[in-house]
Amino acid sequence: MPVVPDAESLPDFKTRMAPHKHLLGEWYDRPRPIDIRYVDGDPMSRSRTPTVQQKVWLRADGTLPDDPTLHACIVTYASDMTLLDTTVLPHGLNWTDSGLQMASLDHAMWFHRPFRADEWLLYDQMTPTTSGARGLATGSIYTHDGHLAITVVQEGLIRRERS
Repeated sequence: MPVVPDAESLPDFKTRMAPHKHLLGEWYDRPRPIDIRYVDGDPMSRSRTPTVQQKVWLRADGTLPDDPTLHACIVTYASDMTLLDTTVLPHGLNWTDSGLQMASLDHAMWFHRPFRADEWLLYDQMTPTTSGARGLATGSIYTHDGHLAITVVQEGLIRRERS
């Protein structure tokens, strides 16, 4: 597992996105069932600085019952929230850029060991390639104590309107 700051030391969504509230509109005030904390800074602040990776801490907001299937379903949902965004980072773009269209084409997951969705999980994401209006992203999700719990791969369509 990569060495990163602890999730609790990073800003939550409202704090992190407050400078961008005017861009997000009503979306800024929506309830957040998944708490996501960017390790490398929020996507808007990193714009125009190309990179091929990002790391986020994530967890369900609240305590969940001891049902492994429920935990798998919640992490499956959460795994789709930031992974495809990684494919535009090499181009210095982010998901709020005007005219950017993104859609998941496929999304696969391998579950390696037990985990809890209501405990912090580190999602280490990178994109090995983006070209021809497509992007491929991979992710490794680690338990808080450093064990690889899940591997994720996603391919997406990425288009930008031409001005």
